[in-house]
Amino acid sequence: MKLVLRKCNLCCTKINNFSVKKGDLVILEDINLHIHCGDLTAIIGPNGAGKSTLLKAILGEIPHDGTLSFVDEKDKKTREPNIGYVPQTLEFDKTAPITVRDLFNVTYSKFPIWVNRDKEVNNIANEALNKVEAKDLLDKKLGNLSGGELQRVMLALSLNPMPDILLLDEPVSGVDRRGMNLFYETVSKLRKDYDLTIILISHDFDAVKKYANKVILLDRKILKQGKPDEVFNSKEFKDTF
Repeated sequence: MKLVLRKCNLCCTKINNFSVKKGDLVILEDINLHIHCGDLTAIIGPNGAGKSTLLKAILGEIPHDGTLSFVDEKDKKTREPNIGYVPQTLEFDKTAPITVRDLFNVTYSKFPIWVNRDKEVNNIANEALNKVEAKDLLDKKLGNLSGGELQRVMLALSLNPMPDILLLDEPVSGVDRRGMNLFYETVSKLRKDYDLTIILISHDFDAVKKYANKVILLDRKILKQGKPDEVFNSKEFKDTF
């Protein structure tokens, strides 16, 4: 299969004066970020810092103040972007006889899986799984997948249509080191091949140092942002961790 590289046509994701409140509780305040196309930006911070809340607000799942815009190289707002999302875990009955193929059919076909196996959906599944080096998982039962395999399937699901922005919320939590390395290598290749903007929440500082272009230290507000070495060597990082 010939790989067709593409540009996302989004020069920058701009988050301006962003805040999230729940009643009188301030969860996020005064968040200002510019995230460029092709960058992998890692968000780190203590538990309860508002990291997952930020991703959910970007997805539009929770209300927020401030503006979220996607602009081209001339700083003009362009089309609404496609956003892909990989959650920390997928909740399902591990005893159910559901295969990866079934999961794609449920997601993309308008027909019940016991009525019809949609050839177009099968093509989508094969292409997406191939992108994440998981084509051999198509007919495996979900309950038999390792943690790393399941997260690669979730990553594959997020790639149709190919997103402009990919949000990863602690995607390798509970995955063994081999699975973690494979997942991050796959994500890194996707970023380069498709010029993806990636926002990653992670507690794995070694992986962040290796793969991220930029790091955001968050604890309700931005404490520090910059290149990995700048953040990890900062007073703010040492005070937080």
